[in-house]
Amino acid sequence: MLRAFEAGIAIGIIAPLIGMFLVVRRYSLMADTLAHVSFAGVAVGLFLQINPIISAIILSVLAAFGIESLQNGRKIFGESVLALFLSGSLAVAVVIISLAKGFNANLFSYLFGSISTVSTSDLWVTLVLAITVFLAIVLLFKELFFTSFDAELAQANGLPVKVLNIAIVVLAAVSVALSIRIVGVLLIGALMVIPVISAMQLGKGFRTTMIFAVAFSLCSVIIGLFASYYFNLASGGAIVLVALCIFLISLVFSKRS
Repeated sequence: MLRAFEAGIAIGIIAPLIGMFLVVRRYSLMADTLAHVSFAGVAVGLFLQINPIISAIILSVLAAFGIESLQNGRKIFGESVLALFLSGSLAVAVVIISLAKGFNANLFSYLFGSISTVSTSDLWVTLVLAITVFLAIVLLFKELFFTSFDAELAQANGLPVKVLNIAIVVLAAVSVALSIRIVGVLLIGALMVIPVISAMQLGKGFRTTMIFAVAFSLCSVIIGLFASYYFNLASGGAIVLVALCIFLISLVFSKRS
């Protein structure tokens, strides 16, 4: 339980930070696509008997480079690229699962999240990479902010837009892969997006909105993990349901103001 809380708090901080840039760039579906790629990575890891988190991160980062390169080629539209990787990675996962003689409890926990399956090695990998993602966002905040709002103007000002776009997608890939133990493949996209759109209902500036998004995410993770532990629920579902409740509350307050 303590390991789950430590990993959950780390994820609760970095998920909305990355989600903020994805939502502003209208890349909300990117999180779901990378989640399905991570699931394929988990299946590969379990099949080869290596740490599934490591294999999920490697496959997600490779997919991030592939998505960005195809989108820059301008021969395939953005949403089509995401659909291509989403369906392709899901097909890979299904084939590997069939080779491994179907689902097992360990793989099932990656789909919906499970607080009981967070190992010490998972925790250390999560904490180290979460700190790396957080520091990268802090150091590149101005550049990522500028690129997300107006890529053409950022390029005119000499910023390496293509490199920054890849950085955003790679950071998203790492964040998604880290989150699947707690939130699950099917729900990690919701944790990256729902706290952000909840914070946006308050009508504040970018930095303030990001702070509120992190606060909403942490509330969702902490309350969701408590509910998961005491009521024997899937941790991912509990976390996302709390996030949805916070969104509804923020929506009510935004209509009153």
